[in-house]
Amino acid sequence: MKVIFYGHSCFSVQVSGKTLLFDPFITPNSLASHIDISSIPADVILLSHAHSDHIHDCLDIAKRTNALVIASYELYVWLTKNGIANAHPLNPGGQFSFDFGTVKAVAAVHSSSFPDGSYGGIASGFVIESSEGRFYYSGDTALTHDMKLISESRPVRFAALPIGDNFTMGAVDATKAAVWVGTKKVLGLHYDTFPPIKLDKTAARASFEQSGIELHLPAIGQSIDL
Repeated sequence: MKVIFYGHSCFSVQVSGKTLLFDPFITPNSLASHIDISSIPADVILLSHAHSDHIHDCLDIAKRTNALVIASYELYVWLTKNGIANAHPLNPGGQFSFDFGTVKAVAAVHSSSFPDGSYGGIASGFVIESSEGRFYYSGDTALTHDMKLISESRPVRFAALPIGDNFTMGAVDATKAAVWVGTKKVLGLHYDTFPPIKLDKTAARASFEQSGIELHLPAIGQSIDL
């Protein structure tokens, strides 16, 4: 699958001829200043939770592309109030089939609030299943035994996991998560954007290598195959 990293926790994946864009936070990120959001394609946008560093550019991109936005019920209500008619509510435990494949919302252990401080609903991750394979985006989360359930049906092709620590899992816990979901490839997310999540890349890579897992840390704007 073709994956493009846009910084922080934002990335896209090509699935069944569709571009799935996750947690668009680009314009406030100084590390992604070279990215022009007006050129980012999206057929589907998936939001893991309501924090501004995951939804900031969603409205602009969704209105430009008319992408379908998939998110928790509280985020769905926020989207519709902000002029997004093409949206689908999906809460943890639920799944729904779309033209590109099936999306299942899964548990994430994390807080969630809108930029104004109001309640943002429950945080979640997503398991995407299509004819081209299965992958997992954990969203912002702590390590949780629920991740072991993801590999019960079959392993995932790759997992997109936060590794920056402080607000989410660090590399050591993310390595355990990768083992539990049954993958050998990880896209590292949620690091370097802010001082508390500055990543020691050498130590992070070593943690994953010890478990035989490839950690991918592409440059912002870089495309890779996973």
